[in-house]
Amino acid sequence: MNSLPEIASQIRRDIVRMVHGVQSGHPGGSLGCTEYFTALYFNIMKHNPAFNMDAAGEDVFFLSNGHISPVFYSALARSGYFPVKELATFRKLNSRLQGHPTTHEHLPGVRIASGSLGQGMSVAIGAALAKKLNNDNNIVYSLHGDGELDEGQNWEAIMFAAHKNVDNLIATIDFNGQQIDGPTKKIMGLDSLRAKFEAFNWQVLEMEGNDMDAVVAGLNNAKTFVGKGKPIVIIMKTSMGKGVDFMEGSHEWHGIAPNDEQLAKALAQLPETLGDY
Repeated sequence: MNSLPEIASQIRRDIVRMVHGVQSGHPGGSLGCTEYFTALYFNIMKHNPAFNMDAAGEDVFFLSNGHISPVFYSALARSGYFPVKELATFRKLNSRLQGHPTTHEHLPGVRIASGSLGQGMSVAIGAALAKKLNNDNNIVYSLHGDGELDEGQNWEAIMFAAHKNVDNLIATIDFNGQQIDGPTKKIMGLDSLRAKFEAFNWQVLEMEGNDMDAVVAGLNNAKTFVGKGKPIVIIMKTSMGKGVDFMEGSHEWHGIAPNDEQLAKALAQLPETLGDY
């Protein structure tokens, strides 16, 4: 546990440097989900960096809100899926690290192309059902944005998962209250998100997403409900841009890059712990 905050600090450094390097990308949601990715890849999930697409005998993760690829790529690289130095190619021509993850780039750790929002829930449910058919008792994890729930396909999938008792799925909603056009409450209010999932017959949990202890405890708690007949969802409360004071809580940092001065200010708040790429 003591090392997880240090890993998270380095991942945040990677995020702002990657986006700054090409003046393109999505730092806000990436920074907000750093504790989640750190806990998942370095503590919670049973996974093998010697990547196999079928993932037999291991847990699987699907990123639905694919625009937060910087945090995903950093977590994969730092946990051994590909060389950390490759982070320097983010969004560049012929890079495997495209702005939204793709499978045709053959980047280890990426199992679906994501970025067209709303599809990850359906894919995760399909993978979870496949594991059941294969008598594979491992868990499928997925991450979704709260603004992403505007997409109707999510709710069809949510209804299906409960009907089929997909109880080996732990889906997490990044509940930061922000989306590209502004606060979710102004664009398309989610209102009682917990009540919505409960009405669809899911096991609903909540956790603070920017507290490392709370994230580890929350994910471990979610695992105790696996195999009990209901799909599991965690409503994870985060702050967009967490870790960089001038980015925190603002939808304006959803998809813009820091300039040189802003990068220096951001890095001054984020200790280098594992070595920059």
